[in-house]
Amino acid sequence: MTGDQPGAQEYGPESALAELRDRLDAARAKARCDQTQLGARAQLARSTVSQALSSKRPAPSMNTVTALAKALQLDPDPLLDLLRIARSTPPLEAPTGRGADDSPGRPIAACDPLELEVHPAAAPTAQWPSRAKRADLPAYVPRSHDDHLADIVCETKAGQSRMAVLVGTSSTGKTRACWEAIQPLAEDGWRLWHPFDPTHAEAAFAELQHVRPRTVIWLNEAQHYLGAGQGSGERLAAALTTLLQDPARGPILILGTLWPDYADAYTAPPTQGTEDSHPQARALLNHRRIDVPDRFDAAALDRARTAAVNDDLLLQALERAPDGCVTQDLAGGPELVHRYNSLGPAARAVVTAAMDARRLGVGLHIPHDFLAGAAEDYLTDAQYDLLPDNWFEQALADASQPVRGNLTALRRVRPRPSRRLGRADAPSPDSARPVYRLADYLEQHGRTTRRMQCPPESLWHAAWVHVDDHDDLGRLAEAALARYRLRWAFLLHQRSGCHRDLGMACVSEFVVGRLTGAAAETVTVWAAEEGETWAMLHLSRVSWRDNDLETAEVYARRAADAGDPEGLYYQGRIREDSGDSEGANEFICQAADHGHEQALLLLADALRTEGDTASEMNAVREAAERGSLMGLGRFLTLLQEEGDEEQSAQVGWQVAVACGLPGMLCYAGMRRDAGHTSAPEDLLRTAAEAGPVTLARIAEEMRYRGDKTAADSFGREAAEAGEAEAWGELVDLRLEAGDVAGAEIFARKAATAGDTLPLILVAEAHEEAGNPAEAEALVQTAVAAGDTDALLTLSDLRMNAGDAAGAEVLALQAGRLGNTEALLWVARRREESGDNSGAEKFARQAADGGAFSDASYSYAKGGEWLPDQVAAQWPYGLNADGSPSTAWHLSR
Repeated sequence: MTGDQPGAQEYGPESALAELRDRLDAARAKARCDQTQLGARAQLARSTVSQALSSKRPAPSMNTVTALAKALQLDPDPLLDLLRIARSTPPLEAPTGRGADDSPGRPIAACDPLELEVHPAAAPTAQWPSRAKRADLPAYVPRSHDDHLADIVCETKAGQSRMAVLVGTSSTGKTRACWEAIQPLAEDGWRLWHPFDPTHAEAAFAELQHVRPRTVIWLNEAQHYLGAGQGSGERLAAALTTLLQDPARGPILILGTLWPDYADAYTAPPTQGTEDSHPQARALLNHRRIDVPDRFDAAALDRARTAAVNDDLLLQALERAPDGCVTQDLAGGPELVHRYNSLGPAARAVVTAAMDARRLGVGLHIPHDFLAGAAEDYLTDAQYDLLPDNWFEQALADASQPVRGNLTALRRVRPRPSRRLGRADAPSPDSARPVYRLADYLEQHGRTTRRMQCPPESLWHAAWVHVDDHDDLGRLAEAALARYRLRWAFLLHQRSGCHRDLGMACVSEFVVGRLTGAAAETVTVWAAEEGETWAMLHLSRVSWRDNDLETAEVYARRAADAGDPEGLYYQGRIREDSGDSEGANEFICQAADHGHEQALLLLADALRTEGDTASEMNAVREAAERGSLMGLGRFLTLLQEEGDEEQSAQVGWQVAVACGLPGMLCYAGMRRDAGHTSAPEDLLRTAAEAGPVTLARIAEEMRYRGDKTAADSFGREAAEAGEAEAWGELVDLRLEAGDVAGAEIFARKAATAGDTLPLILVAEAHEEAGNPAEAEALVQTAVAAGDTDALLTLSDLRMNAGDAAGAEVLALQAGRLGNTEALLWVARRREESGDNSGAEKFARQAADGGAFSDASYSYAKGGEWLPDQVAAQWPYGLNADGSPSTAWHLSR
């Protein structure tokens, strides 16, 4: 432990686990190895390393930590001390040892809103001083969301810790609304803390434990906090939740802003079979979202006209923005778009490449070399031939020219030197490379106008060569996969080294899952040769199934040698089938030592036979902590057999939480059966209050389990608490009971809360019941609310009525609005009618728009969601330009 690192005794369970993972990950980065390479060094599976470093997983085992420490040449004792604290559950103590002057932040009255990223009004250069001052902000016009925010501030002034996140598109006034809302707190001497250096998430982690009461935590553009890589975002969300729930540290006010795409991604419940990527962020944002409209309504425009009498900036904006987009005009958004559209070919190519890079997953700071390479294919051959030798630097200069005094389409940023206290890794030698940031308004403009465009070859190649951030590469691999660019999905995923999981598999495995026929088999063999352990295991399974035990063991051994304990487990089962009991036991024990869930349970069986209850309990506990419900059930049973009530209550619940809601239900049911609680719902309600489980999620789980009464009770309670998704659960319950009229009542309430899917479900029920008029009326309501899926449902209704032409018109309308599923619908209809050329055309449009990012497509074979003839023509996916790929793995 270095001298500036705190001792283990200064951590709570959550911060100890976060510190443990930070130290391991820092040492991994210093050793310049990815998780697969680290797993090989430590003789652990890549998945075990990933789980050990992921904030979404329970604490790793002592064996895992020891193996990682040895592989990274770290002293294991301090790490094991942190692990012991992480496995305990003491309450978080209030921060001590700092005075008010040393706590993060400064008085609100001393803050400058422009430094807090409030957009200044963009004025012509001649009217704009060298540096914007606070007085240059235009008059503020309150709107409906300001009333909601004011209520939250009042509650905070009264002594309650609160949080609000304003959600709206770029330049709609979110940050300014937050600034205006906290002015009453300035009068009471409150402080404001804006963590941002060296990175947003790192700064927040470094000082969060020292935040004192009566502090506003300023999380503008909260995606930089909640979406931070390597699990940092989830850990920070959990820490913020803990802070809000600790009365000893309040009152605290947390204010954040988000674009709708980010907010929806963080709050969307996971779909069946996919990994829950944001449980802590979803719990943190639950009930705390305030939507900010894009435009001023009539009442706000009236107030703005009154305020504009004494404010020239506001008056000019009202004259230029008759559509009500006043804040966007004040921030200069339309001027930026005009500037972008008038750029020369080279500069426009660079900015467009930056737009595509951001929407596909490249981080906020875009590398210079990447932009230079990415921009090339955005130029025609004639344009490219006419470029001067220094064309890229000239293009950057053009794109960086300010408009209206203080706005640029693309600007160079200078990342501050790293000041990571207590971190073992040194600053990267690449940290001084130039990086550029795209204007927020143009970023959102690109997400809207280019959402159906697939970037050209140069962008994918530049990412492969010049992007080094593993999370960025992982997101780009997923973007390529969604666009059926299977070659780039595979290559970028390999280079990412982090093997980001998509549900139960990784990008590379999905690539092969989307290939058809012989292509899938040949690429799987090639992938195994390239070191992909999932491919080795797949070939081992196939050989095992075909009773070719020798080949099966060869592939299983290779997977084990590459660090995946699944290979050890397979070897054990294969030896068992061949009659080698001793060899089978040896491999199963090795797999268990590496944390393999099924192996741990088999080991527990053997230990129970030997009468070693203590070791059996350790084995099933580790299996449970890795998500095994069977392991959890056995662990809870052993706790009950021991008769230690306090241990059973505290440790049992802690382990159950690691298995998610099903684990909590298992624990609650066993406690009820033992006479300790009246009903599982009591514990689950407590869990919902603490997060990350919501009442609506509990209702859903109860419905799946067949307990309709409990599901209805939780659903109603969730709806009353403001959980919008609860109405959908109530609709499902009514539909399952055959109560279409009751379902429609709840569906309309769901639509009022912003969720129109229940309207479509009820419409489908009406259609099945022979009530087409009622069905169409409900779908039209959803269409009017802007739901493009409703247009597709309307297409089905037209098709069922025999109007095939009208159905396609509606589906194409949905496709033009960005609904890629509708384009696939048209493609399938075209193939059915014999128009194979048209089928391929619309399937390609769907692919360009990212049709295959939907989790429901992730486990399907190509022919099931692509028209058959199209799937046959695209056996290896598509090239960047949309042409069918050849056998790319053979030419690499």
